[in-house]
Amino acid sequence: MVKQPLSSSSPTGRLQSDVSNLVTLFLAGDVMTGRGVDHVLPHPCDPQLYESYVKSAADYVALAERTNGPIPRPVDFAYVWGDALAELDRRRPQVRLINLETAITTNSEPEPKGINYRMNPKNAPVINAAKVDCCTIANNHILDWGRLGLLETLETLTSVGVTSVGAGRNLQEAAAPTIVPLPRGRVIVLAFASPTSGVPPMWAATQSSAGLNFLPDLTPQAVEAIAAQVQANKTPGDIVVVSLHWGGNWGYEVPRKQIDFAHQLVDQADVDIIFGHSSHHPKAMEVHNGRLILYGCGDFINDYEGIGGYEEFRGDLVLMYFATVRKADGALDQLTMVPLQIRNFQLNHTERSDTEWLRAVMNREAAEFGARVHLAADNTLALERN
Repeated sequence: MVKQPLSSSSPTGRLQSDVSNLVTLFLAGDVMTGRGVDHVLPHPCDPQLYESYVKSAADYVALAERTNGPIPRPVDFAYVWGDALAELDRRRPQVRLINLETAITTNSEPEPKGINYRMNPKNAPVINAAKVDCCTIANNHILDWGRLGLLETLETLTSVGVTSVGAGRNLQEAAAPTIVPLPRGRVIVLAFASPTSGVPPMWAATQSSAGLNFLPDLTPQAVEAIAAQVQANKTPGDIVVVSLHWGGNWGYEVPRKQIDFAHQLVDQADVDIIFGHSSHHPKAMEVHNGRLILYGCGDFINDYEGIGGYEEFRGDLVLMYFATVRKADGALDQLTMVPLQIRNFQLNHTERSDTEWLRAVMNREAAEFGARVHLAADNTLALERN
């Protein structure tokens, strides 16, 4: 069977229509700027950790340097983004969305969970370096330093001009969407955290206490509630993104329950993009009734260099997702993925062989969803389907 580009109306894969009807979003998975990464930034927190084996953030820096050589210290705020910044400048997405999986706080009282991520508020300009519009923060690390840490995170993001979604000072604020305006239309983002990603139920926001937007289970009732939110906010020309922090850290399987839930969000709740994350590596993707579903975007920035045990997943390889959708109906026009490699706590362009490895994995995992990825001459990946 001949594979056709996702949009076959033009050689580039874009529809031959007014480009003002298109919006491109940059989506990145877990951005973990705490611990070792925070330690090399200009204003590190106290490096003390409360893990079973590692007691200092400096040890994660040492592991990375043992693997890939020296890391200059301190690095500037743009350093960790590396080659991603040139890609962002070249592709000029109208909206930049990341999952920030790090508390931004100086609070010294960690939650007793074993692994706790935090970044000094003075290092928050690292987010501005990539001109991020919105951080989803409904995840299993945003309350690593308690509710005081969450409140400081919210205040810090506001102070540097970055919106957040998925957590708040009370349930109403945690559940509220964030809206990114466009010249014509808007991008509406909703964010939810599932216990399958390790989020403790006690982290859920309540009417009177801070917390995150907790999604206890993937039920028809949850779909109905999200549909009601979308209906209350979406107007013609708007694109709705639902961020879901769900599933474990390693493994490619997408549970049937997640697939059904994502399909129902598209079919019944009029959601245009499902932005899934939690796994430390990219997982399958799908185009369902014209709408993009990313089941797991993988990590994007972390301090895992030198940590062994899961080498077969190539957690050092990450993807920038550039999704172009039609404002008129939310349908996906094209999806380009730029592969990068984390090395010395910095994002670097990949070798061709690494991109080919990613293509093979993505094709293996997307096959059951009728999707296929091809490798372009510029060493990027693009989604195509029947």
